[in-house]
Amino acid sequence: MRTALYDSHLSLGAKMVDFYGWEMPLQYTGIIDEHISTRSHVGIFDVSHMGRFEIKGDGSSECLQSLVTNDISQLRDYTALYSPMCNDDGGIIDDLIVFKKSKSEYILVVNASNRAKDFIWISSHLSTNVSIQDITFLTSLLALQGPSAQNMMSNLVVEADISSLRSFALIDTNISGIRCMVSRTGYTGEDGFEIMFDYTDTKLWNIIIAEGKKYQIKPCGLGSRDTLRLEAGLLLYGKDMDQDTSPLEVPLKWTVKFDKGDFIGKNSLLDKKSKRKLVGFEILKSKRIARHHNNVFLQEDHGLENKKEIGVVTSGTFSPIMQKSIGFCFVPSDLAPNTIINIDIGGKLYKARVSDTIRFYRRP
Repeated sequence: MRTALYDSHLSLGAKMVDFYGWEMPLQYTGIIDEHISTRSHVGIFDVSHMGRFEIKGDGSSECLQSLVTNDISQLRDYTALYSPMCNDDGGIIDDLIVFKKSKSEYILVVNASNRAKDFIWISSHLSTNVSIQDITFLTSLLALQGPSAQNMMSNLVVEADISSLRSFALIDTNISGIRCMVSRTGYTGEDGFEIMFDYTDTKLWNIIIAEGKKYQIKPCGLGSRDTLRLEAGLLLYGKDMDQDTSPLEVPLKWTVKFDKGDFIGKNSLLDKKSKRKLVGFEILKSKRIARHHNNVFLQEDHGLENKKEIGVVTSGTFSPIMQKSIGFCFVPSDLAPNTIINIDIGGKLYKARVSDTIRFYRRP
């Protein structure tokens, strides 16, 4: 599968890779270059591979309230929230963004890897007065991220005051005559916006890049998107969580609103006693990168033979901002922050320190 902007990526020299069946840009000028540019100026990402569903009907609010763990009854029109969606056992089917336009109209943005199964799951739990449409192939989605994003968008959107748009709020507007839904959301830890529009309006990509030249904009790929989200402590489905993970084991307890009424997985989550937790770590005295599935041991262990594994790495990278190797791993729930652990990387143990948070970077 290809996004509508595939040819644009090729013309900019993007290195393309397969990502869950999508031909997506991994990088253009380089992962570190694109990462630093987003942190310092502004980056633009084609994220049209993300799944997009339109939910309509008089019972939309009630159906979605029962599907997600967060409380959408608190949403005003044209606002959004982040939430896991769980199965009956409390395992995370997906994590998604719920955009509310009205009580009877919502848009869901889900992970590309889960689009098909999410559509089936949601469809099977909708009442007869609610409809769902997969609009992934009818729309494109861009993310404009970085400290210059607001100034750029203020020049691009002339019919609305972008500076007054709050985080996780959205508007219907236009850019150079192209109708868009603009939300103040993102996946980088920076201020930014996501722009959804008709997939035929491919010229919007070039319009944004042309406007962004004065702000030192760079097109960015999946590589820097991953390093940016990891620095910012943002989880990736399929690595940091899956259907065998509960929101209580990863730092998502804040999204589980037990007092909102019934929802799928509630009883299981109430009964769960988590034996593990997801934590952040920094590797000490080395720039080696821990990878998904690397084993974790206690600091007292010397060598790998006959040692008991206490956890496993879910994500790891080298932080261009911190100049350190960082990552997330599961460890026993009673392991204290600042504990020194060992991580097996390529058959050798590397010392790492457990962080008191999974968020390594906060924008100024």
